[in-house]
Amino acid sequence: MPTISMFYGILIQMYFRDMGRHHLPHIHARYQGQKVALAIEDGAVLEGEFPARQLRMVQVWMDIHRDELLADWELAVNGEDPYKIAPLQ
Repeated sequence: MPTISMFYGILIQMYFRDMGRHHLPHIHARYQGQKVALAIEDGAVLEGEFPARQLRMVQVWMDIHRDELLADWELAVNGEDPYKIAPLQ
């Protein structure tokens, strides 16, 4: 699973051809052993739990990079490497 961004100890990843479980464009985030899947469209939690502060940082980052995330999603579901996306600063 490629890591597409990393900031403040949070890894943002996107699986290849990951349509089966959540049926919509989404990312996976990891932080200190916790994992969460978030919908790209609105940042809603699809699965997992995350600390509130880190969850909000990821959702803000997603708002900033929504178009890039959707483009990466298209690449990933077609089995191609997604591009890296700038971290939250």
